Amino acid sequence: MKIDFANLQLQYQTYKDKIDSNIQAVLNKSNYILGEEVQILEQELQKFTKAKYAITCSSGTDALLLALMAIDIQPGDEVITTPFTWISTGEMIALLKAKPVFVDIEPDTYNIDANLIEKAITKKTKAIMPVSLFGQPADMDKIQAIADKYNLKVIIDGAQSFGSTYNNKTDSNLGDISTTSFFPSKPLGCYGDGGAVFTNNEEYASKIKLLRVHGQNKKYHHQYIGIGGRLDTLQATVLLAKLSHFSKELLEREKIANYYSERLSEVLKTPIINSDRTSVWAQYTIRLNNRDNIQNELKIKSIPTSIFYPVPLHLQECFKYLNYKQGDFLVSEKVANEVISLPMNPFLTNVQLNYIIKNIKDNL
Repeated sequence: MKIDFANLQLQYQTYKDKIDSNIQAVLNKSNYILGEEVQILEQELQKFTKAKYAITCSSGTDALLLALMAIDIQPGDEVITTPFTWISTGEMIALLKAKPVFVDIEPDTYNIDANLIEKAITKKTKAIMPVSLFGQPADMDKIQAIADKYNLKVIIDGAQSFGSTYNNKTDSNLGDISTTSFFPSKPLGCYGDGGAVFTNNEEYASKIKLLRVHGQNKKYHHQYIGIGGRLDTLQATVLLAKLSHFSKELLEREKIANYYSERLSEVLKTPIINSDRTSVWAQYTIRLNNRDNIQNELKIKSIPTSIFYPVPLHLQECFKYLNYKQGDFLVSEKVANEVISLPMNPFLTNVQLNYIIKNIKDNL
């Protein structure tokens, strides 16, 4: 049986006519950089998220960088975040010569443990950067209350969670600034790199729009040091074609996640989604004590899996200078040794899901 982890090919074939016609329209006009499709996409993203401003950009990583630059993070500033995430989260803080300060995660949601944040705050702390891991927002009420108490900014790394909700608001409409990624395998993905920054703050939005074009406020006049961070028009038009199907795909992801959980919960730890939030199920992630053995067995049966993330950030070589060590964040370290993500996409059939579930149970 052939099972695809994200099944981008089937998704393309399903929406092929619209995607192809959108791409051809851009080719015909040759408006490859900041064409009108970029502005149309931003308007549609604003409608979808209810955020006042949506600014597209060149990647989810650049979205984080733009957000940090917008709040004027400087060398020596500290930003509190989680060690259990993709490298970009801590990397962009460090790139600006600020200091990533890690806080351990909750053992059930795998998101930053809001109860541990306050004791990590120092006079140098300028912001908190929670990650909406695997598609579910963090505990934003607690995080925002701490930020308000200490006059800190909140930047949400929503690279995996576009379309998720917290207390009925999309996580693109939370914090001071929220970001997302349109990497191809994300729930809403383009055909290359892409991302977006969301905010309700007009000053931040105006600054980010300039930062993504080298800080340029008019041609050849540069108000800020910025980056080349624009979203290509071709990527914008692909996203426009997919966005019209996105709500339906999220419902399918939810059905598939529930199908997994109903049949696996009796034998292993399945994901927990808190009642005040929803997940877009960027990943369906379980935990196994004998992960490597089961992953190998599943591979033999042509079932693809992935491990997000095998090495927490505090143990990465590039962050050695921060002087963290093994044992500093026990939950993150334990989870990193146990998590495994199963195929998750809106096109999985019950036959495929039953095959995956059976092979997991057979190897426990």
